[in-house]
Amino acid sequence: MDNYSNGIIQCDGYILHYERRGTGPAVLVIGSSLYYSRLFPPDRFAGSELIFLDHRGFGFPLRAEALQLKGLAPIIEDIEYARQQLGLVEFTILGHSGHAFMAMAYAKRYPQHVRRLVLLNTAPSNSAGRQRESAEYFERQADPERRSWFTRQMALLEEDIRREPERRFAHMCCRMGAQSFYDYTYDSTALWDGVQMNMPVIDYLWGEVFAEIDLLTELHACAKPVFLGLGRYDYLVGPLALWDALDKAPNSLVTKVVFERSGHNPMFEEPERFEQKLASWLHED
Repeated sequence: MDNYSNGIIQCDGYILHYERRGTGPAVLVIGSSLYYSRLFPPDRFAGSELIFLDHRGFGFPLRAEALQLKGLAPIIEDIEYARQQLGLVEFTILGHSGHAFMAMAYAKRYPQHVRRLVLLNTAPSNSAGRQRESAEYFERQADPERRSWFTRQMALLEEDIRREPERRFAHMCCRMGAQSFYDYTYDSTALWDGVQMNMPVIDYLWGEVFAEIDLLTELHACAKPVFLGLGRYDYLVGPLALWDALDKAPNSLVTKVVFERSGHNPMFEEPERFEQKLASWLHED
């Protein structure tokens, strides 16, 4: 792999791992550096440097009290500190799923360092009401075979969590594959192998912080070019109609792309089309 490096950044009670690969304008992918480096094919994405960076939900805590988090601000400051340590001046920040809320928050706090913003496979909010709407959409629209597979997989989740409660997030993601993959029988276990996760931080972010953010409002006010990528079969954050308000009152800086043969992970499920669409947008004048 050309131009590959990795390392750690020690920041406010955490060790955050990062991985860099490729050459070109920097794209910072926030999340688990290990997990996301597996989702993006290593031999693709010519013309950009991908930088995968942990946040506190996936970093290694150096002390127990580091697992206590108040608001999103500490994570945003972690990203800013990492930017300085990595020598980045201006870059594209990419947030997938819940990490889209982090990417938007960083762009809002530090616009001088953000060239472009990529939001992938997210809903406008992670509120309880939106989650119910997504679950109802799945029951209403998914075909019977997909729903049946989902029911059988979810029946195994309780035992997974009993066996490894500290890996509850990964087990949930794997068992919910019928809602997150175009090929609903795909076993994503290997993608999560060895991924550090801090459940108090993850529970707080996904359960409280992300529920209070409205990405539709943030997008209308955003002054940066935004790539909004969605999957047709992404039942985790569906339906696509959640974004209709953006079409009715468009921001000309937002480019929305729907990947027709993807669920929650188009970079993994449709790598060629994903690379073509995103790379073309990234290198626009």
